[in-house]
Amino acid sequence: MQRRTFLHTTALGVLSAALSGRLCAAGKQKQLPNIVYIMADDLGYHDLGCYGSRKILTPNCDRLANEGMKFTDAHSPSAVCTPTRYGVLTGRYCWRTWLKDWVINDRMPLLIEQGRLTVPAMLKQYGYTTACIGKWHLGWGRRNDAYQKGIMEPGPLEVGFDSFFGVPFSHNSPPASEVFIRDRTIVGMKDGESVTDKAAVNRCRRKLEDTAIELSAEAIRFIENNKDKPFFLYYSTTNVHLPHTPNKRFRGRSSLGKYGDFVVEFDWAVGEVLNALDRLNLTNNTLIIVTSDNGSRHSGSNLPWRGAKAQIYEGGHRVPFVARWPGKIDHASTCDETICLTDLMATCAELMGLALPHNVGEDSESFLPALYGKKLSREREAIVHHSVCGMFAIRQGKWKLIEGLGHGGNFNFGVGLYDCPGLPRIDEKTGKVHDLSFEPKAFPQPAPGEPPGQLYDLDADPGETKNVWQEHPEVVRRLQKLLYQYRISGHSRT
Repeated sequence: MQRRTFLHTTALGVLSAALSGRLCAAGKQKQLPNIVYIMADDLGYHDLGCYGSRKILTPNCDRLANEGMKFTDAHSPSAVCTPTRYGVLTGRYCWRTWLKDWVINDRMPLLIEQGRLTVPAMLKQYGYTTACIGKWHLGWGRRNDAYQKGIMEPGPLEVGFDSFFGVPFSHNSPPASEVFIRDRTIVGMKDGESVTDKAAVNRCRRKLEDTAIELSAEAIRFIENNKDKPFFLYYSTTNVHLPHTPNKRFRGRSSLGKYGDFVVEFDWAVGEVLNALDRLNLTNNTLIIVTSDNGSRHSGSNLPWRGAKAQIYEGGHRVPFVARWPGKIDHASTCDETICLTDLMATCAELMGLALPHNVGEDSESFLPALYGKKLSREREAIVHHSVCGMFAIRQGKWKLIEGLGHGGNFNFGVGLYDCPGLPRIDEKTGKVHDLSFEPKAFPQPAPGEPPGQLYDLDADPGETKNVWQEHPEVVRRLQKLLYQYRISGHSRT
């Protein structure tokens, strides 16, 4: 059976037209920058030295900030991992899919829809070799229990990656998914075996304390093997998600216990990539970005912001974001533009000279001008935040409106993620996946005379301590209307 990449046909036609006569020449291809996108798991805004940490030494990330640009107002589209990963690769908010809250578990199908254009699929049309290394956590196959049945496609390769090596779900997975996968095969699994075979799983289980070492080695091999052509590396680390399992070489390297040591290990992994780029003379022609999929659960890691991972407050979704591209990005520069991790797609498109079709990257706005030190000419009036329980917020300028009370980040609502009986319902004829919600508990209700939601002036009150909903009814109405439009229209980018 011939395998194919699932590209949106309209988008593919636009891409083909853009490619014609412009990018086939090898000389032109050599001018395209390599793109390395390193995304940590649960790394907090305050965990890096360049963002104020004094208890964890992160010389490699600090080097990037010194040689490039540090963003102070960058946000993940969700306060948890699966939705953010969907947004990074598609340029679209995950709440527009069948997954309405929480994250997927190992019984759920691939979240990226058939026919949807992704960042790697787009870049492949421009001659890039693409790789996903690290944490996937976007599902496998088109049916429930595909992973248990050994049906590993569609997966990363079918949505635009030339190769995949990493973990199928999360660092805290059950034993059956505590393995490595290469492309479409569980590493070490023999023909006829499956993840329902406990003996086979025990033989194939990865060592948690060696995971970062092995992923780093794979990332370096990919860079070495593709040094003579443009490449896109999406390197999604398992650091620093629970359980905190730093390799023995990093233990005791911080004053924050295993968590801090795990951050040190992440910084080491960044350094391995930087060293490889230097050694292969690729530094000057590589755009490298380091960020996180959401905020941290560790106390103090999200300072000066309120809240933590899973929550709607800033600490849940304001993330470190450092970019370097020598000769293009000024050294030791800082940018206060509000950006979102969904913006990778539009940024890569602008690098290629492509205007995205309206039905591609619907929530993605290019931050390329910001990298060049210019103000963004906004194609999007605001960005939308989303908590683990499905609470919405919208941010426009200094104003942030939260649609409800409380933080919206209760990890203990409903049923356990891996014991969830409510798998998505799939139409057997069409393959359509029906909407799935983990049915969060009701959010706190206002007392008599209290507002039904929250409004914060982040310029005057960056800690989100004073709810000014009742003082600014015109702002509330405007942001409620805009959020409603974003939900029903299917896009936020104009």
